Amino acid sequence: MTLNGWLQVALYCVLLMLLTKPLGGYMTRVFAGERTPLSPVLRPIERALYRLSGVNESEEQHWVTYAIAMLAFSFAGFVVLYGLQRLQAVLPLNPQQLDGVSPDLAFNTSVSFVTNTNWQSYVPEATMSYLVQMAGLTVHNFVSAATGVALAIALIRGFTRRSSKTIGNFWVDMTRCTLYVLLPVCIVVGLVMVWQGVPQNLSAYTDVTTLEGGKQLIAQGPVASQEVIKMLGTNGGGFFNANSAHPFENPTALTNLLQMVLIFSIGAALTNVFGRMV
Repeated sequence: MTLNGWLQVALYCVLLMLLTKPLGGYMTRVFAGERTPLSPVLRPIERALYRLSGVNESEEQHWVTYAIAMLAFSFAGFVVLYGLQRLQAVLPLNPQQLDGVSPDLAFNTSVSFVTNTNWQSYVPEATMSYLVQMAGLTVHNFVSAATGVALAIALIRGFTRRSSKTIGNFWVDMTRCTLYVLLPVCIVVGLVMVWQGVPQNLSAYTDVTTLEGGKQLIAQGPVASQEVIKMLGTNGGGFFNANSAHPFENPTALTNLLQMVLIFSIGAALTNVFGRMV
């Protein structure tokens, strides 16, 4: 490896280490229910979500109840995502008029995204409509990551609460992770991605004539909004088949660095959260 390569690796490691402690402290306050700089904006939204869903945020759950809530939520998400794929042809936001996804592929994709595995045995830009990409896959990039973080927090509480029968509330942990951790980062970095050239639109694919006189169909769509959570949530399910090797998902050196930092940031921060909570 060249000196320049080693310097890039060193820069990446330094950035990740500088991010770990403040993000870990912030996440610790979020899951402890303490006030954060975003509380004035997000706390009213959080309360409204609890009221709408009938969740008592002060009521903690036994580990069995916590696990059942997680499984029920994941199963419901699987059903919705499967239905979106199967009914894709008759739903809106399908400018390419793509057919409904086959039963076996829809099942495989739903299980994969619900479990944060995100194995894509298909070409996304030729298979999934914008609605499925946004309301299906991107949503599960958020909630599957939030579910994983919630379970990690519950496990940490299990180490610290030796005489307690409760480990928190799944609905509260998942909601707080999404609202206070995932969404703010994705909004800010998503705007940076758009600034760097990542597409974010609902336009139909563009049919162009190449320099050789041939025809080429250029896929586009709501890429930036899916790209950031793909990396931050360590999901891996991208808008394009090539994922971050595609120039529309990762057009510049800056976006590449951001994506590299994002994919390790929460995992690194959780080590700090563990140390603080234990």
